[in-house]
Amino acid sequence: MSSKGSGGGGTALSRRNYRLASDMDKPKSTIVNERLLSDYLRHIFPSANKPLAFQDLDAHLEMLLCEGETADDVEGRLGPQPVVLDHTGGFEGLLFVDDDLLGVIGHSNFSSIRATTCVYKKWAYEVLISSQGLMQIGWCTLNCRFNQEQEGVGDTPDSYAYDGNRVRKWNVVTTNYGKSWAAGDIVSCLIDLDDATIAFCNGQSLGTAFGDIKTGPGVAYFPAISLSFKESVAFNFGSRPLRYPYLPLQDPPAADLLKAHKLLGFVKNVLSTRIDEERVVDTDCSVWRLDGEATVLITLAHIFNHFAPLMCKVYLVEDVLMNFLLGILEGGGSVDEHPLIQQLLDLFWLLMEDYEVNECLKQLMMSLLRAYRFSPIIPDLGFQIHYLRLTTAILRHEKSRKYLLREGTFDVLRSVVFFYIKTPLRVKEAGLEELIPTTWWPTHFDKEGKDEREPKDESSDERLRRRAYERGCQRLKKRIEVEELQVQILRLLLNNKDKSTGEASRYIFLNKFRKFLQENASNRGTPTALCPPEYMLCFLHRLITAVRACWDESCKKSPGSVSAFVPPQLFYNGKVDYFDLQRLGGLLSHLKKTLKDLASKANIIIDPAEIQATSMDDLDEDDESGAAQRPAGASAGGAPARPGWLSSPTLGRANRFLSTAAVSLMTPRRPLGQPEKVKVRALAMEQRTEEDEGSHGNDGLLLGRPVDQSHQPVADKSLLEITDGIVMMYNLSVHQQLGKMVVVADDVHEYAAALKDTDEKIARCPPRRSDILEELHKSQKVFAEKLNHLSRRLAWINATIYSKEKMLDVYWLVRVCIGTIERADRTGSLFAFMPEFYLNVAMYAYNALKNYFSPASSMDQLPYEETLTQLAAILAKHFADPRIVGTIKDALMQALASYVCYPQSLRAVERIAEDRVAMMRNLLAPYEQRPWAQTNWILVRLWRGCGFGYRYTRLPHLLKTKPEDANLPSLQPEPCPSLLLQRHMARLLSADKDMAASFLNSVLNQLNWAFSEFIGMIQECATCFDLSVSLLRVLEMTVTLVPEIFLDWSRPSAELLLRRLAQLLNQVLNRVTAEKNLFDRVVNLRLPLESVDHYPILVAVTGILVRLLVDGDRHTCRAACVLLSDPCFQLHSIQHLLSSDYISVEEKLKVESMLAFLTRESQKAATSTQPASEDDLCPICYAHSISAVFQPCSHKSCACINQHLMNNKDCFFCKATITAVDDYCKP
Repeated sequence: MSSKGSGGGGTALSRRNYRLASDMDKPKSTIVNERLLSDYLRHIFPSANKPLAFQDLDAHLEMLLCEGETADDVEGRLGPQPVVLDHTGGFEGLLFVDDDLLGVIGHSNFSSIRATTCVYKKWAYEVLISSQGLMQIGWCTLNCRFNQEQEGVGDTPDSYAYDGNRVRKWNVVTTNYGKSWAAGDIVSCLIDLDDATIAFCNGQSLGTAFGDIKTGPGVAYFPAISLSFKESVAFNFGSRPLRYPYLPLQDPPAADLLKAHKLLGFVKNVLSTRIDEERVVDTDCSVWRLDGEATVLITLAHIFNHFAPLMCKVYLVEDVLMNFLLGILEGGGSVDEHPLIQQLLDLFWLLMEDYEVNECLKQLMMSLLRAYRFSPIIPDLGFQIHYLRLTTAILRHEKSRKYLLREGTFDVLRSVVFFYIKTPLRVKEAGLEELIPTTWWPTHFDKEGKDEREPKDESSDERLRRRAYERGCQRLKKRIEVEELQVQILRLLLNNKDKSTGEASRYIFLNKFRKFLQENASNRGTPTALCPPEYMLCFLHRLITAVRACWDESCKKSPGSVSAFVPPQLFYNGKVDYFDLQRLGGLLSHLKKTLKDLASKANIIIDPAEIQATSMDDLDEDDESGAAQRPAGASAGGAPARPGWLSSPTLGRANRFLSTAAVSLMTPRRPLGQPEKVKVRALAMEQRTEEDEGSHGNDGLLLGRPVDQSHQPVADKSLLEITDGIVMMYNLSVHQQLGKMVVVADDVHEYAAALKDTDEKIARCPPRRSDILEELHKSQKVFAEKLNHLSRRLAWINATIYSKEKMLDVYWLVRVCIGTIERADRTGSLFAFMPEFYLNVAMYAYNALKNYFSPASSMDQLPYEETLTQLAAILAKHFADPRIVGTIKDALMQALASYVCYPQSLRAVERIAEDRVAMMRNLLAPYEQRPWAQTNWILVRLWRGCGFGYRYTRLPHLLKTKPEDANLPSLQPEPCPSLLLQRHMARLLSADKDMAASFLNSVLNQLNWAFSEFIGMIQECATCFDLSVSLLRVLEMTVTLVPEIFLDWSRPSAELLLRRLAQLLNQVLNRVTAEKNLFDRVVNLRLPLESVDHYPILVAVTGILVRLLVDGDRHTCRAACVLLSDPCFQLHSIQHLLSSDYISVEEKLKVESMLAFLTRESQKAATSTQPASEDDLCPICYAHSISAVFQPCSHKSCACINQHLMNNKDCFFCKATITAVDDYCKP
């Protein structure tokens, strides 16, 4: 009986030679007896009326599968099958169409395209919205003519459209209809020509849009769309199951569906049937195991002989297989509690041909991706969790996971979709009204504009509302469990222990991950970026969580391991490709030239020529060079190699993520025309393997450790490159996306302020003005409704983007960057090889922690004092680091300027004992040698709060015109001067006379330029005014801290500096205080130059004069003499200083004392001054008598020549080089 059964099985199975029961060495009991086999087969195939054996099974299966087949010819449709977009003649404008002819992207002002099939009965199709911009979707007749400017679907008499962007319907005229759509929505378009109506659905029926549409003989309607530039959608005419149960334009594969369901039923029977000794018994299918029992396997082999080919079709995979697998997981519990899926996947790999199981897995994963992305949002994300659980179960199967990773079906670009959590635009559909019934928004703000968590003057009602809202937010956060599943998926992809079946999953993922980074880095700053920032943000957080877990596990196995960082060797040993991203020292092509000189210092044992570096000059010029550098995975043949991001000549693949990734098989897009030849760059991606972990004396990825650095245990080296990629991802687009989402909180603040203002107006409005009250109540209602919506949406954003867990992720990223920068800094000149983005991310991520996560989460919850100090040391040391070139130095300067604005970060700067003196020395370098505006702002902020009348956060003159602004948050923080850094500055300027002279000379030069520029274009340039004020404040600080620089004339250039200072102060006073001049008119007209006013600049000048003339002790007379001797001095301009209403009483007394002193001194000077002959006046300035003679040319002038010589050594008159200046006495 055994041989008979095996023989029958062997003749029936032609797909594979399974050799289960036919092997002679198998026990004869492997095939059950004839009676039991017949009972078993009749149990599996219950319609059998006679005994069955394996030799009869194939014919019996054919008979069962043919039962019920019908070939119904559906009436009401004209056109070919399958239904696709008509890319040959049914379009207007320029469009990019997928190779499956279902996805489309508009590439002109307003493009239109229709389908290949028209209808005249009841039909429907679906549109997957990939971008939420301007589109008109609907139906049109063959007679409709469109253009690229104004007329599209719905703009002609026989076309009808729905526009969810503007929430309107179109048929020549337009009216309100439906609701707004969002990216990820599925819009169903329904037409019923029996009733002459058209309707649309988006999650729910939107109602009849058009009635009494044109019908009759010769009238048929095509699906059609018009869309604007860069908008994208994907159509489903029936190639996949429709989301809603309507009749699709394209016939579903009814016969195949029937066969698939029957065969799946037989498979279920096998799973729930067990042969127990001499009888067949039912069992729980969830405990079924693939244990190699010959009877079961041969039965399954017969079923799969018919089932496997069907599982290569996307419709059947999505409608039959995916629903079956989802049903297995419906019982709940962890994925580990459902081993049946693992057993089924083993069965697939055993009984299906490789190409069949590959195609099946590919279609299954794409169906899951589509289902996940386009699932409606509910508070617990139940639909998304359902699909993620199945994805996790599939990826737990080692062979399936590696296939999906290796073959690209589950590459990083596609898989990023699984880690995205959509933010609901419509809170009603998301169920947030039920979850957060009570809304709240902040109405009290601190002086920095942040809402206070528990304000003291909060009423009891407000407190109750706030606490109810917070409880709702906590409920929402607990309901969102999807992130744990997303991290599980990444943990599976980061598995480096599954080496029994070949290369570990982590190394396959790593190579795909670097390719993903390459494509996005190469397209950064262009509209063709592959991965949208909102997707990358979610992906980054899940990846950080997974990598941190892997890193912690690795550290436990390697005692002594430190916190996460990236060793500096990766930046210069050529093991990692950074895709021509800027290094701190410039482009790699430049740095390579100095590598030989650095090799001995860095212990680099590889040949520098081996470094895989390509500059932007290395572009393929012809097919031969392209073929020679073809990257792995490029197509063979005569076509030039094409890297991933240029897989389409039109760069259409850049938009594939928004549509094709969730719609088709990620095929490259093609234009409606001949492709042009594109010059491309072929980047060779080094494939990472286990060898890069290093062993037996081989450093692997860490080749080239500097000899002066001690060896530290490092986690799995494959994690280093992933960590490096995480830092790069944050720099590419994640930080910008974090900043964008803050807009919702800003909107809440704006509407809350508007509502509060409206409430106050209602309270002040007299009852007799009912018309005004009515309008105010309308505004109040609008603002309240908007705030209800925004507060619930903000709760979702805080739970998914700005939660404490996300803040800890960003904090971890800051720590990684700091640790990496500190170690790279110790490599000396090799520090120049570090990519710029490490410094950028350190600054960006700190800024995000400080400004983006509050008040949902606060930095106060972090142990950040040490981190603040380390980051301060990095900024202080490297903003003037000669190893760094390019714009990154400006970014470091701006970050340092922001750092010294706030007390906590300023105290951190003060704690860096080693670098703070060097930082101050660099800040005092001459301004001409670098961008000086940022340096000046830093010095001003160190002084702000100590200067004369310099304690304000809002310009006082603005409060005079807008007193209500006093209660609004200020953009400027409270003054927090640093007395410690001021003392450092004083000691440096006092000890180094040459540096003091050059620094002040540059400040005076810049003040002269800035104020002159301001006066020259006074109605346009508020920036020059602000620069002038800041430069005056730096001079005030210098005069206050180190007055001897100006007043101790034993120091070189002291007299000259004092005279130049007096000259500039007099010029400023004369320009600003003159009556009815242009400055006065600009201030009185209140042009949009809010900072331009008398007060800011006059108090700065006053602070300098008070320090010189009142607080200058024994040198006040000298300063007064210099000031009065300047020809521009006018006493009435000094008197104008008394008119300020915003200075303290003590400060006002000092001004009065100064004015009295100057009055006395000017009277003395007037009586003692002898009139000078014109011949004795300096021929340069005509303000003073000649007192100097130049050598060797013997030209003469007063001491003003010293000012000229500070910047130029040529004679003012003859251009000869001046070697000396001697005193001149008139003979």
